[in-house]
Amino acid sequence: MKLPIFIADAFTARAFHGNPAAVCLLESKLDEDMHQKIAKEMNLSETAFIRKLKPTDNFTESSCFGLRWFTPVCEVALCGHATLASAAVLFHKIKNTNSTLTFVTLSGELKARRAEDGIVLDFPLYPTHPQDFHEVKDLIKMAIGETQVQDVHYSPDTRKLLVRLNDSYDRSFIETLKVNTENLLRVENTGKVKGLILTLKGQPGGQTQGFDFYSRYFAPWVGVTEDPVTGSAHTVLSSYWSQQLGKKEMRAFQCSSRGGELDIALQPDGRVDIKGSAAVVVEGTLTA
Repeated sequence: MKLPIFIADAFTARAFHGNPAAVCLLESKLDEDMHQKIAKEMNLSETAFIRKLKPTDNFTESSCFGLRWFTPVCEVALCGHATLASAAVLFHKIKNTNSTLTFVTLSGELKARRAEDGIVLDFPLYPTHPQDFHEVKDLIKMAIGETQVQDVHYSPDTRKLLVRLNDSYDRSFIETLKVNTENLLRVENTGKVKGLILTLKGQPGGQTQGFDFYSRYFAPWVGVTEDPVTGSAHTVLSSYWSQQLGKKEMRAFQCSSRGGELDIALQPDGRVDIKGSAAVVVEGTLTA
């Protein structure tokens, strides 16, 4: 078996920044267990599999494809950076002729469209609800110790817990914060939480470009200790910070060691546009 495979760094214009995702192009149906084996072999937070929906489809001219995402340990229902990477591969390497691509996924139809300075993803927007701190205090304390918390929200649709750090902290604090993920599975094993978002209110730009909010994301429950830049987390963050800031358009920065920038625009139909760039750094053939 030989499959075209790529690695693209998403939510960045520079190689070795942003979030790397592997992208496989499937000409025909792949054995079900092979998806997971390939994702484990790639050992990235996600590997995306783009498949033709009809035998007559082709990757250059068709505009609608199936898309699935796998971490090294399981399939996930939504992945932003691997969707951005998939669109970048089709647009920039396969030279797909369409201005907009539609992906049929476990989260419904997702669209990716060309923009002058990147690719825009049309994603669901997931609301958050206030979470009783005492119900999750053990998880939070295990993760960030005595760090002061300003707000805690929960997204039932995505099972992500959003923890807003105190506004007195700055970007350098969240960037350097030591987060303990080793014991989170022991503290939270009910299935309620599948991802932990740490977030912080942004600061004016001054001499540099400002951001409306910062974040980091941890998902050991699905085999991802810390994800460098997370589109799916921003479907939750966008909802929360739009309400907090009273803004429909925002700029976000995910403060992992690789870092990544996202432009966000909430839409009237209850969805969110997330714009970013991607750099394809590897292209080749997977042989199995």
